[in-house]
Amino acid sequence: MLNLPLIQQTENFLRRCFDESAYLAAHEDEKAYRLEHTYRVANIGRQIAAKEGFDETETVIACLLHDISYCEEFDEAGWLDHGRRAAQIARPFLTELGLAEDRVNDICYGIAIHVDDEADFPGERTPFALTVGDADNIDRFDAYRIHEILCRDGFTEKSFDEKLGYVTKRIAKLRELKDMPVGTSAAKELWTSRLDYYIGFYEKLLSQLENSKSIME
Repeated sequence: MLNLPLIQQTENFLRRCFDESAYLAAHEDEKAYRLEHTYRVANIGRQIAAKEGFDETETVIACLLHDISYCEEFDEAGWLDHGRRAAQIARPFLTELGLAEDRVNDICYGIAIHVDDEADFPGERTPFALTVGDADNIDRFDAYRIHEILCRDGFTEKSFDEKLGYVTKRIAKLRELKDMPVGTSAAKELWTSRLDYYIGFYEKLLSQLENSKSIME
């Protein structure tokens, strides 16, 4: 079961950091997206924790704080560091929550490594710590992201042949991603399900495209 007071304190801290951010005040769309993404990741993390027997409260807290560094402005190089920076921001707050030092470190380690699998302090790649990055990656393959990615890549503006090539490459890449290692069997189940959904969508799109130029034999 969730320790609701601790979760509420974490949500309040997250929202306060975002509300007080000059960068996010000037980028309201980014702020809204980052909060929505954060809650989705926290809910995915909780699913994994429930199946794996992890502490659900600690998992949700870790996921809620994994992108808290977005309260600061950073460039592309800073993006690579945003997990480590998020851990730096989260650590004093987690200590104030009264969590044991080893739990604070494990939570921070999971936050720190979720971008590029590197931390700037000692820690162990426990299944719990890996769950933060797994939940983050799983959220990249939800239904809305299909629309978002197609819009971002200008799919409707592409020529017919460009669309065929785009979809074919997308399917191949998604099939490769199915073999990406994850930290737990629960994460693997969710990851495979999301990738199968994506592959199914793009296979249907490819079939529709192939039926759009001639009578199929």
